[in-house]
Amino acid sequence: VHFPDVERAEWLNKVLVQAWPYFTTIMEKTFKEVLEPKIRAKHVHLKTCTFTKINFGEKCPRINGIKVYTKEIDRRQVTLDLQICYIGDCEIHMDISKIKLGVKGVQLNGTLRVILEPLLNDAPFIGAVTLFFMHRPHLEMNWTGMSNLLDVPGINVMSDSIIQDFIASRLVLPNRVTVPLKKNMNIALLRFPVPYGVVRVHLLEAENLVQKDSFLGAIRGKSDPYALLRVGTVQHRSKTVSRDLNPLWNETFEFVVHEVPGQDLEVDLYDEDPDKDDFMGSLFISLVDVMNDRTVDEWFPLSKTTSGHLHLKLEWLSLVNDQEKLHEDKKGLSTAILIVYLENAFNLPKNQFEYSNGEYGAKKLKTNKYMKRTEREPSSFVLLTVGNKTQKSKTCSFNKDPTWGQAFTFFVHSAQSQSLHVEVKDKDRDSILGTSVVSLSHLLKDPDLTLDQRFQLDHSSSDSFIKMKLVLRALSVEEPDAPRGKVASGASKPGPVRPVAEQGTQRAPVPPPQPEASAAPPVSGGSAAPEPLPGQQSREPEGSSAEPVGSEAGMSSERPVEARPVAPLQSRGAAVPMRPLVQEMRLAPSVASLASLPSSCFDLSSSSLDLQNGSEGPLGEIQLTVRYAAARQSLVVLVNGCRNLVPSCNRGVDPYVRIYLLPDRRWTSRRKTSVKKKTLNPQYDEKFEFFESLEEVKKRTLDIAVKNSKPFISLERKELGRVRIDLSQEDLIKGFAQW
Repeated sequence: VHFPDVERAEWLNKVLVQAWPYFTTIMEKTFKEVLEPKIRAKHVHLKTCTFTKINFGEKCPRINGIKVYTKEIDRRQVTLDLQICYIGDCEIHMDISKIKLGVKGVQLNGTLRVILEPLLNDAPFIGAVTLFFMHRPHLEMNWTGMSNLLDVPGINVMSDSIIQDFIASRLVLPNRVTVPLKKNMNIALLRFPVPYGVVRVHLLEAENLVQKDSFLGAIRGKSDPYALLRVGTVQHRSKTVSRDLNPLWNETFEFVVHEVPGQDLEVDLYDEDPDKDDFMGSLFISLVDVMNDRTVDEWFPLSKTTSGHLHLKLEWLSLVNDQEKLHEDKKGLSTAILIVYLENAFNLPKNQFEYSNGEYGAKKLKTNKYMKRTEREPSSFVLLTVGNKTQKSKTCSFNKDPTWGQAFTFFVHSAQSQSLHVEVKDKDRDSILGTSVVSLSHLLKDPDLTLDQRFQLDHSSSDSFIKMKLVLRALSVEEPDAPRGKVASGASKPGPVRPVAEQGTQRAPVPPPQPEASAAPPVSGGSAAPEPLPGQQSREPEGSSAEPVGSEAGMSSERPVEARPVAPLQSRGAAVPMRPLVQEMRLAPSVASLASLPSSCFDLSSSSLDLQNGSEGPLGEIQLTVRYAAARQSLVVLVNGCRNLVPSCNRGVDPYVRIYLLPDRRWTSRRKTSVKKKTLNPQYDEKFEFFESLEEVKKRTLDIAVKNSKPFISLERKELGRVRIDLSQEDLIKGFAQW
């Protein structure tokens, strides 16, 4: 499957094939000269570790596609996403104390992001290369020798997951590998950049979920739904709502977003069962759109299921250096994030007996064996705690001056009262080597809300320190750069209703109001038709009538309809432009002139229809709003209403709207509105979605017909009018709204 924004890289694959033998030679040398000595130094039982065979085989990794980002990133960098697939025939054998272990065959699939930054004015033109996986890569390994036991069902899943965890702790966001290409390049900010922001997810409710529970396999019951929400490697689970297909959660979750574009919000719904939880649907939301729109409050249809909608409110919180926004939230939500850059430590004690509160306090040990164990340098890791959340660093083995080089983030509710608790521990002895407590109020004294220094360790040596950089940033909901409206995802949401303006004893329909970005002048009370838009010519034929049209049958003339604004479209840019409207009080172009006009002129065609008056002419107008929702990967069609329909009989009509996305004419893919009784100016305000990719939608045509809901045995004409819209000619991301 070819995606237009992903480029093929066959030339690069040919380079890899040609260079693979030379790369394997380098890797074999690295295994023998670098990796083998490190393994031997890890433990006394590994001193006999020897690689007896290292062969990376003839099959090299393949790059299935490359996606290059140029618009959403800094101009001083180049960002590439490489879709890597490696199905290798490598063979690596190792002997440890006459025990043979090995791997024969590896499969790896994942998306590797490569960032080239900063771009320089002199050679080598690129300061450093940063590598990381956006998500955990899929990994499978075929073990040989004694390690064949790891292929036993149950154990193989555990062994692969351990290796995946090892890769994730070093190569999956927020962890990165940065290689400097220029001397004296400070790569600290490249390895640990400040996150893009925070997305706050309000999980509100769901409706019409599928029934998964059953009694005796036949009687359908209600389900016990819960939600799993993921951004990157962070996952949260909601509470379980018992026996309810329309559950209410009203829970809030917060995620730190490190890369945009790249990271997305994934939501999976499950039915909780004693044995195995049943899948109920999923949702995938692009955080790029949330970042651009700041706030999204919509009903999202669930995919991979037959029914169900999920109501989410998403808020994008920017990270700002503003102490005034650090006030405590009344609802208990986070007001800031703390970023901890854990660098290294100095002069850690060898054991918990060596120092006590800065004073030497070694105790007599009973056996020489334990004495030797305590005399070696510690294998230390760090526990960092803010509030009720604790995070653990990697372990640095046998080093009293360990270097961790990791970054951690914590949500902060009250910067004035909370503290960061640091605990350095020895993994082998499970003992504390030192502690430190840093009050976050110290960061408020710095104008940049930053502390970069060495901190003295308590309950340790007098010259034991730990070096950290602490950065505090307030969370702020900023206004969008341009006004953006929302179109809710539920059907039958409020939409535009045409106000009725008085003119003498007659009432004439007034065009729907346009967004502020539109330059169309308002319709005056005494004018029957609006003036053309500035810089645009009227699209009416010369022979069109400009007479005011009286009230149609079925329209109430006793009271005016309350005016409501047109629901603007959600988009990345400014408000969606309203396309030029057909002038309100004039007849639409004839069928013959439609061929010369754009295909999006939404006058209902009368071709091939048997009109009541026997003449061929316009059959009325329909108001549509069309856009492509990138966050949900769907084409959204909002049917607002119709006006000036031509009746097919004297007793009145009951109109409804039917929609196809051609060439698909299957009954299951048909969309239709509700039926409005006895009116020629029906108001629907109903929305429909077609779940297709943007590239596929661009090849389609919208077929929209207004029909009369007539009795089955009636001889009345059913179709009142039809319009087709060629979507390849439209800017669907911005969308359009038109009569």
